[in-house]
Amino acid sequence: MAGLVIKPRSRILHGHDWLYSSEVLKAFGSPQDGDVVSLKDGQDRLLGSAIFNSKSQIVARRFSRQRQDLDMEFFTRRIRLAVEYRARRGLDPRLARMVWSESDGLPGLIVDRYGDHLVLQTLTLAMDQRKALIVDALRAVLEPRSIIERNDAPVRKAEGLELVTGVLFGEAPGPFVVSIAGLEFELDLSHGQKTGFYLDQVPNYAGVAAHAKGRTVLDCFANQGAFALACAQAGAASVQAVEVSGECVDLVKKNAARNGLAVEAHAANVFDFLHDLERQNARFDLIILDPPSFTKSKGKLGDAMRGYKEIHLRALKLLNPDGLLATFCCSHHVSREIFLEVINEAVVDAKKSLRQIATFSQGADHPIVTTLPETEYLKGWLFELMPGR
Repeated sequence: MAGLVIKPRSRILHGHDWLYSSEVLKAFGSPQDGDVVSLKDGQDRLLGSAIFNSKSQIVARRFSRQRQDLDMEFFTRRIRLAVEYRARRGLDPRLARMVWSESDGLPGLIVDRYGDHLVLQTLTLAMDQRKALIVDALRAVLEPRSIIERNDAPVRKAEGLELVTGVLFGEAPGPFVVSIAGLEFELDLSHGQKTGFYLDQVPNYAGVAAHAKGRTVLDCFANQGAFALACAQAGAASVQAVEVSGECVDLVKKNAARNGLAVEAHAANVFDFLHDLERQNARFDLIILDPPSFTKSKGKLGDAMRGYKEIHLRALKLLNPDGLLATFCCSHHVSREIFLEVINEAVVDAKKSLRQIATFSQGADHPIVTTLPETEYLKGWLFELMPGR
């Protein structure tokens, strides 16, 4: 097996599973892109097996500490272990992320399940080259009616991969309705955003909605309106949702009608919408900020921080005394510490004070590996505005 010799003090020697080109001392055996390679330290000790791609900034991703190939037996075993983990956590076996990349020992592989249908993403070259094997393993373990490929994520370009979508097994189901957190949503796995739904937020809808009864609510970056609908169902006095995508706004309205709930949905840029509300002297009891990632790279972190600060500053000015702010960040480049720091900068500029009520993270079907901080990407808080300050 071809392989790489690792430089001393590389992160992989301290538990991480990624290897950057700057951490490679030398290669041996002429590894080819997409190959499984062995990783060794300077004393020729085996550190494990990894997938290799010279075109990627992350040239190797370890998936085993043993010598291991990516064959049918391996994929079947790892997928079965991922399914068993979610069963132990008491998750809905028919509505969950069944495989979450490095967190399930399958770097670059994502599989979401919606009833009888699976949505697949292969975000690394090695996984993409082995799609047929993965499909066979998924059929053996989960017995789906269809497997949809949603490989239109821009992150594939970093691996030198094209953006593609299609059906890998069975027939595309077309739009259908599923029950999520006690609410009904219409999903389109072939054409909807991401893999169909933001499954990572499912536990947080109820966590935020538990504080919505009798309150006026504003849900920003609403997407399909899950937070808005959950708050309306929990007895909010009124709910407004704002989303820049007209298609998503139509879905919010359809989902609200389907569930018999009153939600006022607006198609608008959130930054502009919040500014207009401030000029109108509008006030709310609960504001939810759940924006898409403002940065896909560390190089643009400064711009992202300015964006996060602005939306928090605008939201704080719209809160009633003792109002609540639920806020989320889904970029793994932004740590909890950095995110809290930018929130506090907005608090200072707004001349307000906040009390922490609750913290949020991604659902258990998106497990976090302690030595891979990148696996923890979703972080959030619920704050209360302190009156009289």
